[in-house]
Amino acid sequence: MGNLIEWLALSLTPGLGPVGCLRLVEHFGRPEMIFKAAYGELIKVHGIKKSCLEFLANTPPLRAAEGIARNAEKTGTTIISWENPGYPEQLRNIANPPVVLFTKGNKEALKMPGIAIVGARSSTSYGQNIAARFATQIADKGLSVISGLALGIDTAAHAGALSTGGTTIAVLGCGIEIIYPKQNRKLYEKIMATGAIVSEYPFGTPPDAFRFPARNRIISGLSHGVLVVEATKNSGSLITAQHALEQGKDIFAVPGRIDSIKSEGTHRLLQQGAKLVHTLNDILEELIFFPAPTLTEHGNKATDTTINHQDLSADEEKIFSLLTVYPKTIDEIIREADLSSQKTSEALLLLELKSLIKVLPGKQYQKEV
Repeated sequence: MGNLIEWLALSLTPGLGPVGCLRLVEHFGRPEMIFKAAYGELIKVHGIKKSCLEFLANTPPLRAAEGIARNAEKTGTTIISWENPGYPEQLRNIANPPVVLFTKGNKEALKMPGIAIVGARSSTSYGQNIAARFATQIADKGLSVISGLALGIDTAAHAGALSTGGTTIAVLGCGIEIIYPKQNRKLYEKIMATGAIVSEYPFGTPPDAFRFPARNRIISGLSHGVLVVEATKNSGSLITAQHALEQGKDIFAVPGRIDSIKSEGTHRLLQQGAKLVHTLNDILEELIFFPAPTLTEHGNKATDTTINHQDLSADEEKIFSLLTVYPKTIDEIIREADLSSQKTSEALLLLELKSLIKVLPGKQYQKEV
Protein backbone atom coordinates (compact mmCIF):
# COMPACT_ATOMS: atom_id res chain seq x y z
CA MET A 1 0.00 0.00 0.00
CA GLY A 2 1.43 3.33 -0.99
CA ASN A 3 1.53 6.14 1.54
CA LEU A 4 -0.10 9.52 1.35
CA ILE A 5 2.99 11.50 0.35
CA GLU A 6 3.44 9.49 -2.85
CA TRP A 7 -0.24 9.78 -3.75
CA LEU A 8 -0.04 13.52 -3.20
CA ALA A 9 3.11 13.78 -5.29
CA LEU A 10 1.42 11.93 -8.14
CA SER A 11 -1.52 14.32 -8.00
CA LEU A 12 0.88 17.28 -8.21
CA THR A 13 2.59 16.04 -11.40
CA PRO A 14 1.71 18.55 -14.16
CA GLY A 15 -0.36 17.05 -16.98
CA LEU A 16 -0.58 13.57 -15.49
CA GLY A 17 -4.22 13.61 -14.35
CA PRO A 18 -6.17 10.97 -12.40
CA VAL A 19 -6.21 8.40 -15.21
CA GLY A 20 -2.43 8.67 -15.70
CA CYS A 21 -1.82 8.38 -11.96
CA LEU A 22 -3.85 5.20 -11.65
CA ARG A 23 -2.28 3.74 -14.80
CA LEU A 24 1.18 4.17 -13.26
CA VAL A 25 0.06 2.67 -9.95
CA GLU A 26 -1.45 -0.30 -11.76
CA HIS A 27 1.81 -0.87 -13.65
CA PHE A 28 4.18 -0.56 -10.67
CA GLY A 29 1.87 -1.95 -7.99
CA ARG A 30 2.50 0.75 -5.39
CA PRO A 31 2.89 4.53 -5.69
CA GLU A 32 6.27 4.59 -3.95
CA MET A 33 7.71 2.24 -6.59
CA ILE A 34 6.98 4.87 -9.24
CA PHE A 35 9.37 7.31 -7.57
CA LYS A 36 12.07 4.67 -7.33
CA ALA A 37 11.83 3.81 -11.01
CA ALA A 38 14.31 5.15 -13.57
CA TYR A 39 13.10 6.93 -16.68
CA GLY A 40 13.81 3.80 -18.72
CA GLU A 41 11.25 1.92 -16.63
CA LEU A 42 8.72 4.72 -16.59
CA ILE A 43 8.69 5.02 -20.37
CA LYS A 44 7.37 1.47 -20.61
CA VAL A 45 4.00 2.66 -19.33
CA HIS A 46 1.90 3.47 -22.39
CA GLY A 47 -0.58 6.32 -22.75
CA ILE A 48 1.26 8.87 -20.59
CA LYS A 49 2.92 12.05 -21.86
CA LYS A 50 6.70 11.93 -22.11
CA SER A 51 6.92 15.26 -20.26
CA CYS A 52 5.10 13.74 -17.25
CA LEU A 53 7.46 10.79 -17.10
CA GLU A 54 10.51 13.06 -17.37
CA PHE A 55 9.16 15.21 -14.55
CA LEU A 56 8.65 12.17 -12.32
CA ALA A 57 12.13 10.86 -13.06
CA ASN A 58 13.99 14.17 -12.65
CA THR A 59 12.00 16.45 -10.34
CA PRO A 60 9.49 14.37 -8.35
CA PRO A 61 7.35 16.71 -6.19
CA LEU A 62 7.82 14.73 -2.98
CA ARG A 63 8.98 17.71 -0.94
CA ALA A 64 5.98 19.76 -2.07
CA ALA A 65 3.73 16.86 -1.09
CA GLU A 66 5.28 16.74 2.36
CA GLY A 67 4.61 20.46 2.79
CA ILE A 68 0.96 19.99 1.82
CA ALA A 69 0.58 17.13 4.29
CA ARG A 70 2.00 19.30 7.10
CA ASN A 71 -0.32 22.15 6.16
CA ALA A 72 -3.29 19.78 6.20
CA GLU A 73 -2.43 18.66 9.71
CA LYS A 74 -2.16 22.26 10.91
CA THR A 75 -5.48 23.32 9.38
CA GLY A 76 -7.57 20.30 10.37
CA THR A 77 -7.85 19.08 6.79
CA THR A 78 -8.05 15.37 6.11
CA ILE A 79 -6.47 14.06 2.91
CA ILE A 80 -7.87 10.77 1.66
CA SER A 81 -5.99 8.86 -1.05
CA TRP A 82 -7.65 6.67 -3.65
CA GLU A 83 -6.61 3.47 -1.86
CA ASN A 84 -7.68 4.65 1.61
CA PRO A 85 -10.66 2.69 3.04
CA GLY A 86 -12.32 6.05 3.77
CA TYR A 87 -12.39 6.97 0.09
CA PRO A 88 -16.05 7.08 -1.12
CA GLU A 89 -16.87 3.89 -2.98
CA GLN A 90 -19.30 5.66 -5.30
CA LEU A 91 -16.52 8.00 -6.43
CA ARG A 92 -13.88 5.28 -6.68
CA ASN A 93 -15.91 3.55 -9.39
CA ILE A 94 -16.05 6.44 -11.90
CA ALA A 95 -13.75 6.52 -14.93
CA ASN A 96 -11.45 9.29 -13.66
CA PRO A 97 -11.65 9.49 -9.87
CA PRO A 98 -9.45 12.07 -8.12
CA VAL A 99 -6.45 10.31 -6.61
CA VAL A 100 -6.63 12.43 -3.46
CA LEU A 101 -9.48 14.25 -1.75
CA PHE A 102 -9.00 17.18 0.61
CA THR A 103 -11.84 17.20 3.14
CA LYS A 104 -13.01 19.35 6.03
CA GLY A 105 -15.82 18.51 8.42
CA ASN A 106 -17.33 15.09 8.89
CA LYS A 107 -15.55 12.73 6.50
CA GLU A 108 -18.07 10.01 7.40
CA ALA A 109 -20.61 12.02 5.40
CA LEU A 110 -18.78 10.90 2.26
CA LYS A 111 -19.91 7.32 2.89
CA MET A 112 -23.61 8.22 2.98
CA PRO A 113 -25.85 7.59 -0.01
CA GLY A 114 -26.88 10.91 -1.48
CA ILE A 115 -28.55 12.90 -4.21
CA ALA A 116 -26.87 15.80 -6.01
CA ILE A 117 -28.94 18.94 -6.58
CA VAL A 118 -27.60 21.38 -9.14
CA GLY A 119 -28.89 24.28 -11.20
CA ALA A 120 -28.49 27.86 -12.29
CA ARG A 121 -26.49 30.40 -10.31
CA SER A 122 -28.81 33.13 -11.53
CA SER A 123 -31.97 31.30 -10.52
CA THR A 124 -35.53 32.39 -9.87
CA SER A 125 -37.23 32.35 -6.49
CA TYR A 126 -39.30 29.42 -7.81
CA GLY A 127 -36.16 27.41 -8.55
CA GLN A 128 -34.58 28.21 -5.20
CA ASN A 129 -37.76 27.26 -3.33
CA ILE A 130 -38.03 23.97 -5.21
CA ALA A 131 -34.35 23.13 -4.63
CA ALA A 132 -34.61 23.91 -0.91
CA ARG A 133 -37.83 21.90 -0.57
CA PHE A 134 -36.43 18.79 -2.25
CA ALA A 135 -33.18 19.11 -0.29
CA THR A 136 -35.12 19.24 2.98
CA GLN A 137 -37.11 16.15 2.07
CA ILE A 138 -34.06 14.24 0.84
CA ALA A 139 -32.20 15.04 4.07
CA ASP A 140 -35.24 13.99 6.12
CA LYS A 141 -34.94 10.55 4.50
CA GLY A 142 -31.37 10.17 5.78
CA LEU A 143 -29.70 10.88 2.45
CA SER A 144 -26.99 13.46 1.94
CA VAL A 145 -27.49 16.44 -0.38
CA ILE A 146 -24.50 17.08 -2.64
CA SER A 147 -23.88 20.33 -4.49
CA GLY A 148 -21.19 22.85 -5.42
CA LEU A 149 -21.59 25.81 -3.01
CA ALA A 150 -22.34 28.18 -5.90
CA LEU A 151 -24.96 30.89 -5.63
CA GLY A 152 -28.54 30.16 -6.63
CA ILE A 153 -29.70 26.55 -6.71
CA ASP A 154 -26.58 25.15 -5.01
CA THR A 155 -26.95 27.53 -2.08
CA ALA A 156 -30.66 26.74 -1.74
CA ALA A 157 -29.94 22.98 -1.77
CA HIS A 158 -27.28 23.18 0.94
CA ALA A 159 -29.44 25.49 3.06
CA GLY A 160 -32.47 23.22 2.67
CA ALA A 161 -30.58 20.20 3.93
CA LEU A 162 -29.13 22.13 6.88
CA SER A 163 -32.54 23.54 7.83
CA THR A 164 -33.76 20.11 8.85
CA GLY A 165 -30.55 19.05 10.57
CA GLY A 166 -29.53 16.92 7.59
CA THR A 167 -26.18 16.24 5.97
CA THR A 168 -24.88 18.11 2.96
CA ILE A 169 -21.60 17.93 1.02
CA ALA A 170 -20.08 20.86 -0.88
CA VAL A 171 -17.61 20.07 -3.67
CA LEU A 172 -15.29 22.98 -4.49
CA GLY A 173 -13.55 23.95 -7.71
CA CYS A 174 -10.63 25.50 -5.83
CA GLY A 175 -8.40 24.89 -2.82
CA ILE A 176 -10.38 23.72 0.18
CA GLU A 177 -9.48 26.75 2.28
CA ILE A 178 -10.75 29.18 -0.36
CA ILE A 179 -14.38 30.16 0.12
CA TYR A 180 -15.92 30.86 -3.26
CA PRO A 181 -18.13 32.74 -3.63
CA LYS A 182 -17.25 34.89 -0.62
CA GLN A 183 -20.94 35.48 0.09
CA ASN A 184 -21.21 31.85 1.19
CA ARG A 185 -18.75 32.06 4.08
CA LYS A 186 -21.41 31.38 6.73
CA LEU A 187 -22.87 28.56 4.67
CA TYR A 188 -19.37 27.05 4.27
CA GLU A 189 -18.91 27.10 8.04
CA LYS A 190 -22.33 25.55 8.70
CA ILE A 191 -21.66 22.76 6.21
CA MET A 192 -18.28 22.06 7.77
CA ALA A 193 -19.88 21.77 11.22
CA THR A 194 -22.15 18.86 10.29
CA GLY A 195 -21.39 17.78 6.73
CA ALA A 196 -18.29 17.88 4.56
CA ILE A 197 -16.36 20.23 2.29
CA VAL A 198 -14.47 18.43 -0.49
CA SER A 199 -11.89 19.37 -3.12
CA GLU A 200 -9.39 17.53 -5.28
CA TYR A 201 -7.21 20.64 -5.54
CA PRO A 202 -4.24 21.47 -3.26
CA PHE A 203 -4.20 24.47 -0.95
CA GLY A 204 -4.10 27.84 -2.68
CA THR A 205 -5.64 26.68 -5.97
CA PRO A 206 -7.72 29.63 -7.28
CA PRO A 207 -11.33 29.19 -8.49
CA ASP A 208 -10.49 29.41 -12.19
CA ALA A 209 -13.43 28.80 -14.51
CA PHE A 210 -11.87 25.77 -16.22
CA ARG A 211 -11.76 23.83 -12.95
CA PHE A 212 -15.52 23.72 -12.43
CA PRO A 213 -16.43 21.28 -15.24
CA ALA A 214 -13.89 18.86 -13.73
CA ARG A 215 -15.34 19.53 -10.26
CA ASN A 216 -18.78 18.54 -11.55
CA ARG A 217 -17.73 14.92 -12.15
CA ILE A 218 -17.09 14.64 -8.40
CA ILE A 219 -20.53 16.03 -7.55
CA SER A 220 -22.19 13.41 -9.73
CA GLY A 221 -19.67 10.74 -8.74
CA LEU A 222 -20.48 11.03 -5.05
CA SER A 223 -24.20 10.76 -5.71
CA HIS A 224 -26.70 8.05 -6.54
CA GLY A 225 -28.54 10.44 -8.82
CA VAL A 226 -28.55 14.06 -9.98
CA LEU A 227 -31.55 16.40 -9.70
CA VAL A 228 -31.38 19.43 -12.01
CA VAL A 229 -33.49 22.42 -10.96
CA GLU A 230 -33.41 25.28 -13.50
CA ALA A 231 -30.62 25.27 -16.06
CA THR A 232 -30.05 27.34 -19.17
CA LYS A 233 -29.18 25.57 -22.41
CA ASN A 234 -25.44 26.18 -21.81
CA SER A 235 -25.51 25.61 -18.06
CA GLY A 236 -22.69 23.89 -16.21
CA SER A 237 -25.42 21.80 -14.61
CA LEU A 238 -25.80 20.00 -17.93
CA ILE A 239 -22.12 19.04 -17.67
CA THR A 240 -22.88 17.49 -14.29
CA ALA A 241 -25.81 15.64 -15.84
CA GLN A 242 -23.56 14.40 -18.66
CA HIS A 243 -21.03 13.12 -16.12
CA ALA A 244 -23.86 11.38 -14.28
CA LEU A 245 -25.02 9.74 -17.51
CA GLU A 246 -21.51 8.47 -18.23
CA GLN A 247 -21.26 7.18 -14.67
CA GLY A 248 -24.53 5.28 -14.96
CA LYS A 249 -26.37 7.49 -12.47
CA ASP A 250 -30.04 8.46 -12.55
CA ILE A 251 -30.83 11.93 -13.89
CA PHE A 252 -33.89 13.81 -12.63
CA ALA A 253 -35.20 17.17 -13.84
CA VAL A 254 -37.77 19.64 -12.56
CA PRO A 255 -39.88 21.19 -15.34
CA GLY A 256 -40.38 24.94 -15.52
CA ARG A 257 -42.16 27.48 -17.66
CA ILE A 258 -41.81 26.81 -21.38
CA ASP A 259 -41.01 30.47 -22.01
CA SER A 260 -38.28 30.70 -19.37
CA ILE A 261 -34.63 30.58 -20.46
CA LYS A 262 -33.87 29.27 -16.97
CA SER A 263 -35.62 26.03 -17.87
CA GLU A 264 -34.29 25.45 -21.39
CA GLY A 265 -31.62 23.10 -20.09
CA THR A 266 -33.91 21.09 -17.84
CA HIS A 267 -36.47 20.71 -20.63
CA ARG A 268 -33.73 19.47 -22.96
CA LEU A 269 -32.79 16.86 -20.34
CA LEU A 270 -36.42 15.76 -20.17
CA GLN A 271 -36.55 15.43 -23.96
CA GLN A 272 -33.41 13.28 -23.78
CA GLY A 273 -34.87 10.90 -21.23
CA ALA A 274 -34.28 12.39 -17.77
CA LYS A 275 -37.03 11.52 -15.31
CA LEU A 276 -39.53 14.30 -14.69
CA VAL A 277 -39.75 14.96 -10.97
CA HIS A 278 -42.88 16.23 -9.28
CA THR A 279 -42.54 14.75 -5.80
CA LEU A 280 -39.82 13.13 -3.72
CA ASN A 281 -41.33 9.73 -4.45
CA ASP A 282 -40.35 10.18 -8.10
CA ILE A 283 -36.73 10.08 -6.94
CA LEU A 284 -36.98 7.45 -4.21
CA GLU A 285 -38.63 4.87 -6.44
CA GLU A 286 -35.52 4.87 -8.68
CA LEU A 287 -33.09 4.18 -5.83
CA ILE A 288 -32.66 0.43 -5.66
CA PHE A 289 -31.20 0.55 -2.13
CA PHE A 290 -34.16 2.55 -0.79
CA PRO A 291 -37.43 0.96 0.42
CA ALA A 292 -40.41 1.56 -1.84
CA PRO A 293 -42.13 4.83 -0.88
CA THR A 294 -45.16 4.31 1.34
CA LEU A 295 -46.38 7.89 1.61
CA THR A 296 -49.70 8.72 0.05
CA GLU A 297 -49.95 11.60 -2.36
CA HIS A 298 -51.25 13.90 0.37
CA GLY A 299 -48.79 12.56 2.91
CA ASN A 300 -45.80 13.56 0.84
CA LYS A 301 -44.43 16.98 1.61
CA ALA A 302 -43.77 17.54 -2.08
CA THR A 303 -47.48 17.87 -2.79
CA ASP A 304 -49.48 21.07 -2.32
CA THR A 305 -50.81 21.87 1.11
CA THR A 306 -54.48 20.99 1.47
CA ILE A 307 -56.45 24.23 1.68
CA ASN A 308 -59.80 24.72 3.35
CA HIS A 309 -61.38 27.01 0.79
CA GLN A 310 -64.27 27.73 3.17
CA ASP A 311 -61.80 29.92 5.07
CA LEU A 312 -61.27 32.13 2.02
CA SER A 313 -63.45 35.01 0.97
CA ALA A 314 -64.64 35.25 -2.63
CA ASP A 315 -61.93 37.81 -3.44
CA GLU A 316 -59.22 35.72 -1.74
CA GLU A 317 -60.36 32.59 -3.58
CA LYS A 318 -60.34 34.43 -6.91
CA ILE A 319 -56.86 35.85 -6.45
CA PHE A 320 -55.42 32.63 -5.03
CA SER A 321 -56.65 30.72 -8.08
CA LEU A 322 -54.79 33.17 -10.34
CA LEU A 323 -51.45 32.76 -8.58
CA THR A 324 -48.89 30.07 -9.30
CA VAL A 325 -45.37 29.32 -8.09
CA TYR A 326 -44.19 31.83 -10.69
CA PRO A 327 -44.29 35.44 -9.44
CA LYS A 328 -46.86 37.94 -10.70
CA THR A 329 -46.83 41.69 -10.16
CA ILE A 330 -49.68 43.36 -8.33
CA ASP A 331 -50.67 45.14 -11.54
CA GLU A 332 -51.03 41.78 -13.32
CA ILE A 333 -53.14 40.43 -10.46
CA ILE A 334 -55.43 43.48 -10.44
CA ARG A 335 -55.95 43.18 -14.18
CA GLU A 336 -56.60 39.42 -14.18
CA ALA A 337 -58.83 39.47 -11.10
CA ASP A 338 -60.77 42.48 -12.34
CA LEU A 339 -60.87 43.91 -8.83
CA SER A 340 -60.02 47.32 -7.46
CA SER A 341 -56.49 47.92 -6.23
CA GLN A 342 -57.81 48.28 -2.66
CA LYS A 343 -59.70 44.95 -2.69
CA THR A 344 -56.75 43.22 -4.35
CA SER A 345 -54.30 44.55 -1.76
CA GLU A 346 -56.57 43.50 1.12
CA ALA A 347 -57.02 40.00 -0.26
CA LEU A 348 -53.27 39.61 -0.86
CA LEU A 349 -52.51 40.67 2.69
CA LEU A 350 -54.97 38.13 4.10
CA LEU A 351 -53.55 35.36 1.92
CA GLU A 352 -50.06 36.26 3.11
CA LEU A 353 -51.17 36.16 6.76
CA LYS A 354 -52.60 32.68 6.14
CA SER A 355 -49.18 31.61 4.75
CA LEU A 356 -50.71 30.72 1.40
CA ILE A 357 -48.69 33.17 -0.69
CA LYS A 358 -45.26 34.70 -0.60
CA VAL A 359 -44.43 38.37 -1.17
CA LEU A 360 -41.31 39.08 -3.24
CA PRO A 361 -39.41 42.31 -3.87
CA GLY A 362 -41.04 44.68 -6.36
CA LYS A 363 -44.58 43.89 -5.14
CA GLN A 364 -44.59 40.45 -6.75
CA TYR A 365 -46.60 37.54 -5.40
CA GLN A 366 -46.52 33.77 -5.77
CA LYS A 367 -48.08 30.72 -4.16
CA GLU A 368 -46.11 29.43 -1.21
CA VAL A 369 -44.23 26.23 -2.18
